[in-house]
Amino acid sequence: MKRILKKVALALTAILIILVIWQWNWIAYGYGQLSGGAKVLLEATPVKDVLNDPAVADSIKTKLVFIEEIRQFAIDSLGLNDTPLYQSYYDQKDRPICYVLTVAEPYQVKAIDFSFPLIGSFTYKGFFDLAKAKKEAQYWSGYDTEISPVSAYSTLGYFNDPILSGMLSLPEGRLASLIMHEMTHATVFIKNQHEFNENLANFIGDYGALRFLAQRFGTSSPAYLTYTEGKVFRDRYVQHFNKGKLSLDSLYESFGPELSKARKDQLKQQQIQHIMERADTLYKGLSNVRKRTWKSNELPNNAFFVGFATYNARRNEFEREFREKFQGDFKRYLSYLKTKYDSL
Repeated sequence: MKRILKKVALALTAILIILVIWQWNWIAYGYGQLSGGAKVLLEATPVKDVLNDPAVADSIKTKLVFIEEIRQFAIDSLGLNDTPLYQSYYDQKDRPICYVLTVAEPYQVKAIDFSFPLIGSFTYKGFFDLAKAKKEAQYWSGYDTEISPVSAYSTLGYFNDPILSGMLSLPEGRLASLIMHEMTHATVFIKNQHEFNENLANFIGDYGALRFLAQRFGTSSPAYLTYTEGKVFRDRYVQHFNKGKLSLDSLYESFGPELSKARKDQLKQQQIQHIMERADTLYKGLSNVRKRTWKSNELPNNAFFVGFATYNARRNEFEREFREKFQGDFKRYLSYLKTKYDSL
């Protein structure tokens, strides 16, 4: 019997070693993400302790109290889930909290999906270490890639995500929108439906921010007017880049097998440059929106358009459904979403 047990143990050990070798990249990646996330959670300070610390600047304390106002409004007035989000504070030391890598086909506005246990597939892959993100991007040579810093992330309510110090520099409206965006993920989040999740969170963040600002400051306040002007820009932005994405789709569909790679790249760059040049019209008549400029040698690629679609392409669908089917009754709409979709 001992001999049999020893053989079984050796066989199981060999299988485990093979599995580790086979899935080493994912194991190493998972460890990096877990250790990075754990560092943030463990080093975060409870908000109540920050508020009682005489060494902390009053400007920071004021913003932390303001975030709690936003959180309570989202729970009480919108019906978002009351989870332990944003009850602690983490100082980023003026560094991005993490980065996301997006990978797209070179001649399709189509993402390479990354699949993760339990939470499903995403159109990007996150990293707490920029060097690792760059190394992963090199692996995808021949594809379009983009590495972007992120201002916040969500663990979908499973952990007590902290307030990040970088959030405090945002103006009132954008801060409210960001907090409600992340709270939406902890309320409605559908596995393998990343575009749905992000567009819904953007819609709710935008809608909730306007309601919060109107109640907190009034509709004639600088905070409300600045945010509404930004919404005009965002609506133009979504419309413009939706059209731009469709024009790229049409271009790529026209590529025949006889077309050389050099010619494909030339036509692709020309079309993207045309889209970006016409983006200047989005700022017309807007004084409080910071203009983004693109150099001809730093034009975005398909990964940028994938990222745009992930967060924006379907936002208007939720707006229409909310207005037309639910007559602007947000709590009824949110209840419908919670009932219809099985969240994680």
